[in-house]
Amino acid sequence: MTLATIGKAELEGHPKVGALIRARRRQQQMTLEALGKLAEVSVGYLSQVERDHATPSLGTLAQIARALGVGVDYFVSAPATQAALTRAGERNQFSVNGSSMIYERLGADFPGNTLSSFVMTVPPGYRSETVAHEGEEILYVLEGSITQRLDGEEMVMNSGDSLHFRGNRPHSWSNHTDQPARLLWTGTLALFRSTARPPRQVAAKPKPGVNKPVKSKTTHKKQEKRT
Repeated sequence: MTLATIGKAELEGHPKVGALIRARRRQQQMTLEALGKLAEVSVGYLSQVERDHATPSLGTLAQIARALGVGVDYFVSAPATQAALTRAGERNQFSVNGSSMIYERLGADFPGNTLSSFVMTVPPGYRSETVAHEGEEILYVLEGSITQRLDGEEMVMNSGDSLHFRGNRPHSWSNHTDQPARLLWTGTLALFRSTARPPRQVAAKPKPGVNKPVKSKTTHKKQEKRT
């Protein structure tokens, strides 16, 4: 599947990511501020995403999806990986909102899995947003070169270089060259798992008429028997 095919598919009736995020947020009766706090994404950037003025990376979209209690596949028509074995040249490719970033899914879903993995094709001049999230990541440059930023430190990574870091450290990356770069990304950030849940849930309220009221009633009966 080529990038042109993906873009055409987006234009032929597939809803934009921004509209889907906004609809889900309103369905959950969440404000932009509440969603931004849960997803650890700035309100300004989130507003741009909802209006389709910015296209989030797959990692940022995963944070937004988790905060809304869904998997990334709720927003992206990505190919399913049902088998553990995938063949080179046979894996489908996809993008978010038909952007120039292309993802090739490597990982499979099975009970208890914790890893997600993709081969990413990064076009010349591309620059990601700065993010921080739970879990950890490993980047390995297959072809080309990228500039990685981690905790304010900038480093150039060339073919064969790798980087392993905690996701809660602010990070971003860009392709500073005039040639596409291919990266192998592996991390523990939940992406296409249908069991994704918001990071915070409201505790259930105790049902009325239990514990204290029952005790009071029982105590009262005991007092009546004694008299």
